[in-house]
Amino acid sequence: MADTAPTACRRSPLAGAAPRLAAVTRSSKGALRLAELPFLAQVNVRLDAKSPAADAVGPALGLQLPPDPNTVVHAGEVTAVWLGPDEWLVVGRPGTERELEDRIRAAAGDEPVAVTDVSAQRTTLLVGGPRARDLLAHGCALDLHPRAFGPGRCAQTTLARTQVVLVARDETRAGFWVLVRSSFAGYLADWLLDAAVEYV
Repeated sequence: MADTAPTACRRSPLAGAAPRLAAVTRSSKGALRLAELPFLAQVNVRLDAKSPAADAVGPALGLQLPPDPNTVVHAGEVTAVWLGPDEWLVVGRPGTERELEDRIRAAAGDEPVAVTDVSAQRTTLLVGGPRARDLLAHGCALDLHPRAFGPGRCAQTTLARTQVVLVARDETRAGFWVLVRSSFAGYLADWLLDAAVEYV
């Protein structure tokens, strides 16, 4: 069950690492940007991609659920991440998980659908800047070249032997989202900070 405490009362998994992440951003002179994006709403959706529910849920969120493997669709403050042939992760701004759940359930109507708030399961690290791909390549076996993993791509993979969902946002400030389980977030932040040393 998700942590339902108000965001102001909760402590993010990487609250203690924020000053060190910010220091890398400052000292890399624009080469890297590291930050936590805490408390993003994350709702897991399971449904038949060819069902009327799939046709209805996308428009209710203001986007189309990505039909192609390892792709992402953004619309405003909502992002839909393809996780499998019948599974997506819908990400929104902090505090909107209940609203997203309600919109998805209402759109699906009587069609079979599983909607689960997994917001407390993971936190999100932002890795941006011109050297973001180089930094991630130190610990990720994926081909991160823009031709293979450009904006709008995602993958469930490992980074520094930690299971993550990696989302390519864009080539400028937004860079990559690294969604990692909260219990591994501290370890992964330490790894990123260590791997970033050569760029600062």
